[in-house]
Amino acid sequence: MTRIEVPGHEIVGIRASNAGPFTLTGTNSWIVGREPAWLVDPGPALAEHVAALVEVLKRRGGLAGIALTHQHADHAEATAAVRESFPDASVAAGGGAVDEQLTDGSRLGLLEAVATPGHAPDHLAFVFGTAALTGDSVLGQGSVFISPDPGAMAGYIDGLSRLRRRELDLLCPGHGPLVRDPAAKLDEYRAHRLERERRLVAALAAGKRGVDELLDEVWDDAPAELRPAAAITLAAHLDKLADEGRLPPGVERPQVGGPL
Repeated sequence: MTRIEVPGHEIVGIRASNAGPFTLTGTNSWIVGREPAWLVDPGPALAEHVAALVEVLKRRGGLAGIALTHQHADHAEATAAVRESFPDASVAAGGGAVDEQLTDGSRLGLLEAVATPGHAPDHLAFVFGTAALTGDSVLGQGSVFISPDPGAMAGYIDGLSRLRRRELDLLCPGHGPLVRDPAAKLDEYRAHRLERERRLVAALAAGKRGVDELLDEVWDDAPAELRPAAAITLAAHLDKLADEGRLPPGVERPQVGGPL
């Protein structure tokens, strides 16, 4: 468990001890404001992590409510445990069984929701002043996998563009370090996705049709443990090309299951 200080913003982060290939150094939970505070993504239900969140929240005047960027367990699992200490706190998200359903532009106390689908269909980022708490739409390092839900890849790229138009000086990601140059990071993320698409189109034009050969050609930089995530993202890219009428016939589509 690590505390993340955010100078110049009324935000403090608590990083859970759940490091791994998909969580990097751990899940970041963000506590915003005070008297009372808001909690974005309680994280995994680890006793030490929950205790740290509760301690900081009590010192900051209690908990007004919980906002979830999305419902994956590494971001939302500790919700019930935190609410045991703050039973009156509401839970809001873009989907799932919550007290308040949020959409793009929804206001939740100090937070404004921005739809950033892609990693999950109901994924949200939350803007607080000139900071954005981005969950798994933008990480502090590396890239994210995009789930092949309808319109996921196009929606993801559009979400990055809408965040880019905001006047932001900080990104607080769901994993990894703080991002001090949001414009550069968002440009990098958008360019990364478009470059993957360019390479995929080139591989298809060269006659490649199988999942493995497409991954070998376009995701040749992905380590073995991240190849399943690359296959999920490949499916989302193929869906985008199909929606745009640019997918040639005979392309094998990855078989994907639930979230990693």
